[in-house]
Amino acid sequence: MGLWVVLLCTLVSLLLGGLYVLGVFRRRRPDEPPLDKGTIPWLGYLLDFRKDSSEFLKRMQKKHGDVFTVLIGGRYFTFVMDPSCFGAIVKESRSKLDFRTIAIQLVLQVFGYKPIEANHSIVHSASTKHLMGEGLTVLTQNTMENFQKLMLSNLSSGKEKGVWQEDNLFHYCYNIVFRAGYLALYGCEPHQGAGSKEKAEEQDRVHSNQVFHEFRKYDRLFPRLAFSVLPPKDKREAERLKRLFWSVLSVKKAWQKDNVSAWISDQDQLLAQYGVPEYMRDRFMFMLLWASQGNTGPTAFWLLLYLLKHPEGLKAVRDEVDKVLRENGREVKAGSPPITITRDMLNQTPFLDSALEETLRLMAAPLLIRAVLEDISLRTSSGAEYTLRKGDRVALFPHLSVQMNPEIHHEPHKFKYDRFVNPDGTKKDFYKNGKKLKYVNMPWGAGVSTCPGRFFASAEMKLFVFLMLSHYDLELVSEEEEIPAIDVSRWGFGTMQPVHDVRFRYRARF
Repeated sequence: MGLWVVLLCTLVSLLLGGLYVLGVFRRRRPDEPPLDKGTIPWLGYLLDFRKDSSEFLKRMQKKHGDVFTVLIGGRYFTFVMDPSCFGAIVKESRSKLDFRTIAIQLVLQVFGYKPIEANHSIVHSASTKHLMGEGLTVLTQNTMENFQKLMLSNLSSGKEKGVWQEDNLFHYCYNIVFRAGYLALYGCEPHQGAGSKEKAEEQDRVHSNQVFHEFRKYDRLFPRLAFSVLPPKDKREAERLKRLFWSVLSVKKAWQKDNVSAWISDQDQLLAQYGVPEYMRDRFMFMLLWASQGNTGPTAFWLLLYLLKHPEGLKAVRDEVDKVLRENGREVKAGSPPITITRDMLNQTPFLDSALEETLRLMAAPLLIRAVLEDISLRTSSGAEYTLRKGDRVALFPHLSVQMNPEIHHEPHKFKYDRFVNPDGTKKDFYKNGKKLKYVNMPWGAGVSTCPGRFFASAEMKLFVFLMLSHYDLELVSEEEEIPAIDVSRWGFGTMQPVHDVRFRYRARF
């Protein structure tokens, strides 16, 4: 009899524990946001969220208001859609709201890298030193030289003058921008080992192209890998690609290259000083590659496509580019050596800056998540006050609540190349009810999780567009070509990507 009682109690305990894990017992407290657990235990709204995060959040916001808690895959997420609350959330101390807990889980899942406690400070200090200020000037120059190597090597002969070439715009932009950034950061083939400068540069072109094609395979798997929903075949492919990049980007191979950026070398040296083993530092290099090059190429694609679809914007930016060249004594001529664009010249382009900012507003869609480490209070613009529960996650989706908000941006679905610039070239401020707004565009995140490489990424994309517009005539193969739909599986992971490519053609201007 006693044995049956023990077994029964054990089964009841297991059942109650299982029901707790499934979220059956979760109840909304009086001071908490609306709670919606969906109809499927534990999963909650995971399938809806994965299918189209933006549409799901629109539906929940319409149903529950600007703050609501939903069950997604065993976790409770409180989404805050009121921009007035963003400052309090992104500035909250790490002891209360922590982004590193989520970041550690993600980088281990997708890159195989296990961060150490000092990782954030290492990345931040190296990025401040080498991706800003004088360090950024040096890296911009190096990136410029690699763009010349990849884009302009055939122009000096004058053979391409007047000859139209066709390509896929997304592939072209992603390929060139990725490869230039990769070579600038991770180094190039030594001239001595290759036999000559020309042979070394050709090896760089071949090698970087091979790396890009493998990277694209991984990039396509990335969203499903992050959500742990890859089927077995794709999971095996993801593991193969991880091992490939751990090898290609290994520390040993890095030291055989010339011109490895100080941003890369300094971080590796610091990790070594902290006792991080070499195999784990190889994985860290893979993480840095995706972080630095996973969004710049797609953004450059959208920027060029929007300009090609808006002739007035294309003319304004191209006229600005030509003006900067003239004022700096640079001239693009057939048969002449490729021109060099400096960081100072990139700072003289308010219309290009605005067009890039507008592209990011439309197409950059990161999901900002913090782990709630203790109960905290949140007050909305309407005066409502909610408690965020310890153990939950709080999430911001600025693309929907800020970047596409008609109360902040008039006609938010339209591309307006000059949205962020005043007629005199100064940066435009945005107001609501007479109050200046701080959060009007958040493509780089915010607070302690702001992208540390944002200045280099912007310089990289501007360099590419500057060179394309100064050296080439560009047009879409079909004037009726529409802006393609986006791949909704990529919501939350940075810049969105198109569901199909767009054909374009280009020829040397001079």
